[in-house]
Amino acid sequence: MNNKFIYAFGILILLVILYIFNINKQNSYLSSTSQLFDIDKNQIKKILIQSKGDALEIEKIDTSWAISGHDSLNIKIDLLNSFFDRVLSLESETIMTKNENKWSTYNVDDSLGTHLAIIDYNDNTIGYYVFGKSNSDYMRCYVRKNKFPEVHLTNNNVMYNLQVRPEYWGEKPAADIPVPQNN
Repeated sequence: MNNKFIYAFGILILLVILYIFNINKQNSYLSSTSQLFDIDKNQIKKILIQSKGDALEIEKIDTSWAISGHDSLNIKIDLLNSFFDRVLSLESETIMTKNENKWSTYNVDDSLGTHLAIIDYNDNTIGYYVFGKSNSDYMRCYVRKNKFPEVHLTNNNVMYNLQVRPEYWGEKPAADIPVPQNN
């Protein structure tokens, strides 16, 4: 009876050791993410977006935001808040390449990418990023920081938040929209 207890206890100890080893091994396979943006939205005075020759500037004037060159449009605050929430919280899941010659593969070279510049109240660029869409994974996109060679795969696709069309960001004031009259 004593030997059976020792064998059972030995098997239990062995199973516990295997379980702990298995948990530690599985933890090594977890992907780690890191924050791409270290910017507080209260620091931002201007947002510049450029894509394929088109550009858009959104500027904070006093306490409200405006689209530069499009005074007839009021900024859509919900879209701006969505931009801040989604883009500034973007995380890098993995580095895809460190080779500048492969930037075009990930659509983050100067001609294919969508450029985002974030300017502070002293007119200093506090963030410059080039985004590229993923051709295989529509839930993520690629990004590189300024002139750093690393191309990061992000945890979300924010390409639709980087539109250069003024009509996307703004809308005509309600008083300017003609109301059809019934005759």
